[in-house]
Amino acid sequence: MREILSVPGDRVGKARRISAAIRETGGYRWVGIYAEETRLLAWSGPGEPRDARSNIVVPIPTSTAGQLRVESDLPDAFGAEDRRRLEECAALLGPLWG
Repeated sequence: MREILSVPGDRVGKARRISAAIRETGGYRWVGIYAEETRLLAWSGPGEPRDARSNIVVPIPTSTAGQLRVESDLPDAFGAEDRRRLEECAALLGPLWG
């Protein structure tokens, strides 16, 4: 993620690459980065958001309303370790708002 953020480019393009990297690395069904609670900035994965069997939403600490939303086709797919890793990812997304 740090490498993607360090390369010159537009915010949406970086967000798309980051969401794809999180999805592939975690084996998730769908990953979205929201600029605001209801405004999707970028995503990676098939289908529409919110049609998976479980999801986790992590706030992006350096933004006022940014969120990282991750979905899985498995029920109860997210545990404490997933939350910790995704919170680390969300903390790195600050430059998209800066």
